[in-house]
Parts: sequence; structure tokens; C-alpha cells
Amino acid sequence: MESVITPLKSAWKIADLRKKLIATMLLLLVYRIGVYIPIPGLDAGVLAQMVGSTGSLFGFIDIIGGGAFSNASIFAMSITPYINSSIILQLLTIAIPALERLSKEGEEGRKKLAQWTRYLTVILGFLQATFMYIGFRNAVSSVNVLSYLTFTFALTAGTAFIMWLGEQINDRGIGNGISLIIFVNIISRGPNAFSALYNIVSSYAKAGRVAIGILIILAILLVFIAVIAFVIFVTEAERRVPVQYAKRVVGRKMYGGQSTHIPIKVNSAGVMPIIFAMSILSFIPTVIGLVAPNTTNRFLLGLLNFSSNPLYMLIMMLLVLFFTFFYTMMTFNPIELANNIRKNGGFIPGIRPGKPTSDYITKVLNRVTWFGAFFLGIITVLPSLLELITGVKNMWFGGTSLIIMVGVALETAKQLESQLMMRHYKGFLS
Repeated sequence: MESVITPLKSAWKIADLRKKLIATMLLLLVYRIGVYIPIPGLDAGVLAQMVGSTGSLFGFIDIIGGGAFSNASIFAMSITPYINSSIILQLLTIAIPALERLSKEGEEGRKKLAQWTRYLTVILGFLQATFMYIGFRNAVSSVNVLSYLTFTFALTAGTAFIMWLGEQINDRGIGNGISLIIFVNIISRGPNAFSALYNIVSSYAKAGRVAIGILIILAILLVFIAVIAFVIFVTEAERRVPVQYAKRVVGRKMYGGQSTHIPIKVNSAGVMPIIFAMSILSFIPTVIGLVAPNTTNRFLLGLLNFSSNPLYMLIMMLLVLFFTFFYTMMTFNPIELANNIRKNGGFIPGIRPGKPTSDYITKVLNRVTWFGAFFLGIITVLPSLLELITGVKNMWFGGTSLIIMVGVALETAKQLESQLMMRHYKGFLS
């Protein structure tokens, strides 16, 4: 604990870091206030009932939204339109050469793509809000043009505001804004989880089996601690590829000759594949609401019940596997890395420079990524197993929530550590 508090105290003493910390906390506070701003004319009780009856998709949406869905808040769509638009643009970047060239133009190209992502987010947000209006119209007090415009504009504006808050945290605060918003939302649902655990003990106490209830709670807590330890271990694990640099003489000085390594993270994609997969699946029910509005609730209860439908779990795992490889290949380019190693006079022992090096790195990356992808898939399915065993819905302490919390916490800690290291302070992970 002291190793965490000490760098925070050191960061607080630095004026610019103190401003960033304060800005981050204030912006997150603004979001939490917005979670309790209701959409005019929408019955929150209907959405809360859907969260309680489907312990899978809507429950998870409510968790990552910090209760915005069950509160019928203007933030009910959370960040899913923004993530979906990011996925679409990244896929188009691979398919369209013009966008690929734009992504390689440096800062100006990234700004242009970010601007297009914002526009696409607003469009997808409005479409998703329209689908939600059709699917949840039984929760609307009066169905007419005015209520439709109020509903869709409120949700679209809420999504755009969340996107703006995330960008402000990126620019003025510390950490990734969208990830921190999700992190705070998951933490905010903690009291509900402990209340659910208390209800388990109470139900067993009424039946005269207090000992069984306590054993179940202890088992859940042990799983909770074990999953945290395993997530941290896999998140920090890496495969080190050795690299040797040849000696060369420049003028009167000799350079190179040292040995180093390329760190390939086992879970280099982090929490993004899970967030991507959940965002895609959260968009499906809203589309179904438009195609088959009369059978929406019955269909969702059958297909999207995470604890009883193997098909949903299979689809979720396949999406996680796909996005793990997709995100890893987007952020790690073996060909470019091999070229950089060759230009600097380096080589992997036993591997020829050039294409053989890139092929070797790709082979190692694929093996490591397979392990990371299956790890994320198992973690994603873990809440369903806990729900089957304990009967607790919307498992806040399930694997998906934990990996998001641990991943964001480690990422933010590393960013703060890098800020402290530039000022010669001891960091979190030293």
C-alpha cells in the first residue's frame, strides 16, 4: 500500500501532475452525475426489470455504464457507438488504401481519422437510439414524433458527451479517458455486488443453513482473489525474443555489440477485445428491436441469457478470439519491426535478417496471441459459471469486470509512473 501512496503523494506535489489528477477526477465526477439524469418520458422501471431478468448482456451493459441503463439515463447507450465506429474505421483502414495511407501520415492523419470517428459515432448513436426507441417503446409514456425526437436526441447527445469527456481526460488528465470511465462505472456497482452476497447469506440463514451460505461467500471471494492474481500474471507476462546488434565503427567511436530483446506481451490487446465484443453484441438487440419488435423481449431472454445459452457463450468467445488477433495485428507490425532491426545492424540469433526475421516474429506472436486469446475467452465465460453455481445475476466480480479493472488500473499506473520517472521519482512498478 505504501508503494502506491508514496508516488501519489509525490505526484500531488508536482503542479502539472496535480492539475491532471484533479482534472481527471472532476471529469469522472461529471460523468457520474450524468448517470442519474433521466430521459424525459421513459419509465426506468422497465429497463431495470430487463437488467434483472437477463443476467447477461443488459446486465453487463448496466455494469460498464455504471447503472445508466437501469436508471434510464441519457448515458444509457454508454460508449458502445464510439467503440463500434472505431472498429468500423479500423476495418476500413485495412480494406481501403486511401485510409491506410492517411493512418500513416503521422499526427495529422490520426487527427483526421479521429474526426471521422466522431462523426460516425454520432450517426451510429442516432441509429442505435432509434432502434432502442422501437424496441423499448412500451417504456415510453406516449409514442409520438415528439417523444421519438426527445428520446433519440437525448441518447445521441449523451453518447457524444461521453466521447467528449473521454477525449478531455486524454488531453488534460492521466490515463485513457474511455477506459477510466468504464473503470469507475464498474467500481460504482460494487455495493450492489456486496448486497447480492448479503442476500445469499440471508436466504440460507432463513432456511437454517448459515454455514452453507458462508462457504459459498468464501468460495466466491477465493475465486475473486485467484482471478485477480491470474489476470495480473497474464497481463504482465511477456515472451522475450533475443536480439543481437553487431559492432560498427562510426568515426572514432564503436557502436553496437550489445544484446537486448523484443518484449511480446502475452495479452498485448489488453481489455479491448472484450469491450469490442460486448459492444458488437449490445448493438444486436437494438437491431432486432426494429426487425421483430413484437418478439424482442422473448427472443432476448432466450438467446442472450448468458448463464443458460451455450450459443451465446460460443459467439462471445469467437468474437473475443477474433478481436484479440485483430487488435494485436493492428498494433504490432512484424515486417516493420524486422526492417528496423536490420537497419540498426541487429539480428535474432539463428535467424537471417529480413523476411525470415519477420516470419519468425509472426510465428512467435501468433503462438503467444493464441494463449492470450483463450485466456480472454475463458475470463469472459467465467461469470456464467459463477451464476450457474451461485445463482447471483449480473456478477460484478466476474472475470470480464475484473480484467477491465485490473487492465485499466495497470495502464494508468504505468502512465503515472512514466510521468514520475521523468521527474526522478520512484514509481508504482519499480
